[in-house]
Amino acid sequence: VQLQASGGGLAQAGGSLRLSCAVSELTSSPYVMAWFRQVPGQGREFVAAITESHSPRYAPSVEGRFTISRDGSKIAVYLQMNILRPDDTAVYYCAAGSVLSTLREMYTLWGQGTLVTVSS
Repeated sequence: VQLQASGGGLAQAGGSLRLSCAVSELTSSPYVMAWFRQVPGQGREFVAAITESHSPRYAPSVEGRFTISRDGSKIAVYLQMNILRPDDTAVYYCAAGSVLSTLREMYTLWGQGTLVTVSS
């Protein structure tokens, strides 16, 4: 099973980016798909998660700016990031699991990460 994240890059403060994560070699869609992010030297931080029934959950720091969505037929999850800020700069990881949680240890499948850099 592989999770392949893409869409990272450089954006200016106030701008937008859209991240994508495709899951391969799975015969059924994971119950929960999520995004975490990590700044070098810091822990991996919850960003957003979405259940198979499309119920989302967001970290307070991104609520109202980021939108998580998923495509069940493609087993993919997306993160639309608007009104980006320099403190959104991090490596973003997609993850999949069976329980809706903000805790990284509850997710059993992880992608390789994609770097998002926001300049001021």
